[in-house]
Amino acid sequence: MTSAAARTALDLTAGLPVPSLEDLYRDLHRHPELSLREHRTAGKLAGRLGDAGFETAEGIGGTGVAGVLRNGDGPTVLLRADMDALPVKEETGLPYASRADGVMHACGHDLHVTWLAGAAAALAAGRETWSGTLLVVGQPAEETGQGAARMVADGLYERFGRPDVLLGQHAAPGPAGLYPHAPGLIMSASTDVDIVVHGRGGHGSRPEATVDPVVTAAYLVTRLQTVVSRELAARESAVLTVGRIEAGTRHNIIPTEARIALNLRTQSEEVRTRMLAAIRRIALGECLAAGCPREPEITIGNIFPVTVNDTETDRAVAAVHGEVFGAGAVFDPGPAMGSEDFPQLALGSIPYSYWFVTTTPAEVWEQALGAGIEEKFAAVPSNHSPHFAPDLSTVAPGVRTLVSGALALLSVA
Repeated sequence: MTSAAARTALDLTAGLPVPSLEDLYRDLHRHPELSLREHRTAGKLAGRLGDAGFETAEGIGGTGVAGVLRNGDGPTVLLRADMDALPVKEETGLPYASRADGVMHACGHDLHVTWLAGAAAALAAGRETWSGTLLVVGQPAEETGQGAARMVADGLYERFGRPDVLLGQHAAPGPAGLYPHAPGLIMSASTDVDIVVHGRGGHGSRPEATVDPVVTAAYLVTRLQTVVSRELAARESAVLTVGRIEAGTRHNIIPTEARIALNLRTQSEEVRTRMLAAIRRIALGECLAAGCPREPEITIGNIFPVTVNDTETDRAVAAVHGEVFGAGAVFDPGPAMGSEDFPQLALGSIPYSYWFVTTTPAEVWEQALGAGIEEKFAAVPSNHSPHFAPDLSTVAPGVRTLVSGALALLSVA
């Protein structure tokens, strides 16, 4: 038997203005903006919210947007989309490819904004079918882990009211038409670490008169690979990536320093703490062994928390998604190693549900190398790839997921 929330969601999204939403998506994709520079994107979203009857505000936490629609007694449900793009040069070949040099919506945030705008309009148009308060948030700077916290610190909830529940979703690789949910841990924590190795520079012909930080950094990068493989138990999931190593200016100059940028992905605070201690120990040890004139500088950068769905909330949303899209479209993929700052909107106590929407075009999925879903999943363009290009067929379903999820938690007539 179909629930009232599912029936209402199908009714409210039956006549979605798909061409208009696709135009919005293509426009946002052509004009990507980096973190905390999302002025044009914010204006587009605010305009759509205002047209739908929301009380709106811009500039929250820098470039954040919020819109509220108060519609009688009932819970306050927050729907969130992130807005920022990445410093990636697009290689999709799409007719609506990025016009910003070296900047691309390579993570689907343009699609998130489109879904949010469509859902807000559909729920506003059908407000006679539900009661409560809808708080819609366009968040900046998710990619740097700053946006959610900045919006909260800038008085988001003081201005619009503290929500009772949060909902968010993310475009992901996989055959279009699936809606993965996990009633618990779904995304990992992320920690950036920067290391500066100090050497003693000099002429490339006289290495004996120097302390070469490049060689020390190379040993350090190699030794860091043992942190996961030799210091964590097999049951503990973690990833350590050296994303950047920089040193030197010319072929025959031994530089005075080398810089290394690391990223950790962990699923518990205890593992994160042990990994950070191991990194510090290894960096100090390698520099000591090399005779570096100073200890290395080790700086902790951006930090993303773990994303842990409230079990009851996520099961309610997953259930209505199963009704709307079919039970086979909803499944538990287990936790991913990706990270999000979405939980910072929860202030440690507001329950939330966060899920994925798969967006790989059917022809891309079918042509991908691999015999099974795991092999194909590894072969298709992923988030942050210069080839990441979600299928336009996911515009309407992505609106429908937000509408049905909200109706599962609002008071439905």
